[in-house]
Amino acid sequence: MIFSTLEHILTHISFSMVSVVITLQLITLLVNEIVGLYDSFEKGMIITFFCLTGLLITHWIYWKHFPLSDLYESLIFLSWSFYIIHMILYFKKHKNNLSAIIAPSAIFTQGFATSGLLTEMHQSAILVPALQSQWLMMHVSMMVLGYAALLCGSLLSIALLIITFQKDIQKDIIRIFDKRKHLLNESFFFGEIQYMNEKGKILQSPLSVRNYYKSRLIEQLDHWGYCVISLGFIFLTIGILSGAVWANEAWGSYWNWDPKETWAFITWTIFSIYLHIRTNKNLQSADSAIVAFIGFLIIWICYFGVNLLGIGLHSYGSFTLTLNEIEERVLRI
Repeated sequence: MIFSTLEHILTHISFSMVSVVITLQLITLLVNEIVGLYDSFEKGMIITFFCLTGLLITHWIYWKHFPLSDLYESLIFLSWSFYIIHMILYFKKHKNNLSAIIAPSAIFTQGFATSGLLTEMHQSAILVPALQSQWLMMHVSMMVLGYAALLCGSLLSIALLIITFQKDIQKDIIRIFDKRKHLLNESFFFGEIQYMNEKGKILQSPLSVRNYYKSRLIEQLDHWGYCVISLGFIFLTIGILSGAVWANEAWGSYWNWDPKETWAFITWTIFSIYLHIRTNKNLQSADSAIVAFIGFLIIWICYFGVNLLGIGLHSYGSFTLTLNEIEERVLRI
């Protein structure tokens, strides 16, 4: 009873903190000059992380299984993983750009899980026989950590694409201005030419400084996106291999081409292509970022698709299945 009450308290505290943090995040995006407000935002993120950690531990003790047996628990764990990656980037002194890109993922994932919008997700119960295995912690934790790292790395790559696109537009504007200046040089007298050249320098100077900082930011996004995706790829590989061993023990086959397994394999393939492109010096960072963007979409299909449809052998966290239906499905297997 004590742990149940504590779990409810931590849930409400974490959701309240998330609401405050979302408000601070929006204000920080609109008003960049308020430094103290950003510090409050980061403190709120740290407090929410510890509340979420306490919630996971309390849930684990109360229900006597690692909190990864259904969609609600995996969403909380996914949000917790986002917070870890966010704080790593924050303490690496990239708090003004990289951590701010990842923070909304942690905020909205936790807000979605703890908001009470999907009450069926909160009805945890005793694990079905198929999930009563030591492989649950190994397989699912590696998969969710892999998803979190890959999603965060993909978000950094998406930000890289947006900034690169804006930078290319500015280059086109400068190129058009140079052509216009060349035509004016052929048409105007010397005094007017000198005036236009000085005006062009004044206009191009801020653009040059801005492009320099954008180039530095693109390098950071590319570097950290690659590092985070590489880490997520390792977690995903370990998760798939451990899942294959567990599947052999539970169902007598290492691979069944279940929808979840198929989409996990597609995700693994997409990010292996990303790593191949990223390590190829003849290709640009935007090329690998496009692949990461595709992988970002596929991860959400893999993570939510089976749970929303309630199909396949991995539908234990489905919205549509009740506990009795799950037990009947396991017995049929």
